[in-house]
Amino acid sequence: MDTVRSKDGTLIAYERSGTGPALVLVHGTTADHTRWERILPMLEQTFTVYAVDRRGRGQSGDSAAYAIEREYEDIAAVVNSIPGPVNLLGHSYGALISLEAALRVTNLNRLVLYEPAIPAGLPMYPPGARAGIQALLDTGDREGALLAFYRDVVEVPEDQLAVLRKDPSWAARLGSAHTIPREFADEDYIFEPSRFMSLDAPTLLLEGEKSPRYLKAATEAVHAALPASRIVVMPGQQHIAMSTAPELFVRLVTGFLLGPAEPARVGKVGGQRG
Repeated sequence: MDTVRSKDGTLIAYERSGTGPALVLVHGTTADHTRWERILPMLEQTFTVYAVDRRGRGQSGDSAAYAIEREYEDIAAVVNSIPGPVNLLGHSYGALISLEAALRVTNLNRLVLYEPAIPAGLPMYPPGARAGIQALLDTGDREGALLAFYRDVVEVPEDQLAVLRKDPSWAARLGSAHTIPREFADEDYIFEPSRFMSLDAPTLLLEGEKSPRYLKAATEAVHAALPASRIVVMPGQQHIAMSTAPELFVRLVTGFLLGPAEPARVGKVGGQRG
């Protein structure tokens, strides 16, 4: 693991592997860099991959008080430390962080966001979800808290949850389950489309056909704001296609990152799928 120092002095760790254009991977809630192990061998054939441990998990440091803004700075620090153009891929909470980090870097090539967790007019969490998860953590039931998050918040069906529990990252998820409550901070995030009008890096927005409505609405909102984005819906998938359809996920990501450039569109209509 290599490290880079974030703006507030926190050391952020990442695992570097593979050869080719740079690709930074930013995981979502509960995970660490091992979240990508199922697809890493495929990505390494084409890219130099930088799989980040977000702050508070894995080998990355943390701060005494949590603020989501520090995570934007963390990912920007990683991207800015890499020579040349960098591709950035974020999932869920990590996609929100990546979107904001994209405004703070100067060497972004292309951006991939898989269902960024932003408020978009629909309730994001069931009433009492955060308190319920915290209560489970307070009793030491990390797995119960993790399962409650995936079942009640992300709405992952049982068959796909079974796949996730066999994923190499499950042990790391248990280890970082205590970070779940602080990541309800995305519910308070204010998405201002005008801030992203100049973010003209070609952007792929991935969406699961069976994902929760609030994540679909968030994806549409980001698409409407970005001048050079398009949405691709993954048939039969939900929020964890890296685990349930790894070949499909890698094919879409690789095809987009290595494909021809797509020009920014002026006056794009919100909801247009591009």
